[in-house]
Amino acid sequence: MDSFMQAAIDEAQKGLEEGGIPIGSVIVHDGKIIGRGHNRRVQESSAIKHGEMDAFENAGRQPARVYREATLYTTLSPCAMCSGAILLYGIGKVIVGENQTFMGEEELLRSRGVQVDVIQDATCVGLMKQFIAVKPELWNEDIGE
Repeated sequence: MDSFMQAAIDEAQKGLEEGGIPIGSVIVHDGKIIGRGHNRRVQESSAIKHGEMDAFENAGRQPARVYREATLYTTLSPCAMCSGAILLYGIGKVIVGENQTFMGEEELLRSRGVQVDVIQDATCVGLMKQFIAVKPELWNEDIGE
């Protein structure tokens, strides 16, 4: 397994251990993680702290070229909000752990020139399937249903 996807999975597992939703993300530039995060909506009573948004927050202010040269890894297909941030900051490549439990805005990203690779990682799928089975109401809240 790619060490960066493993780092995103580690973040997802942290979120689950904290009582939150198991979605994690890392942003990689020049072979190094510059931002990592996990879904913290429950933990922080936040409306926007999805895994990707948390990773952006933790990466902090970066020159535009850094984000343009970066790759974002996420355990789950990015929703409309997170895809908007990916487009806003010009991330050129997104590696998605899985899109079986939730199909985000992959086509939007592709239509705007972002390379989106989906690996259908069994750990990512398992984390989400188990979480959705145990806490469907929390999952539905997270995706706005």
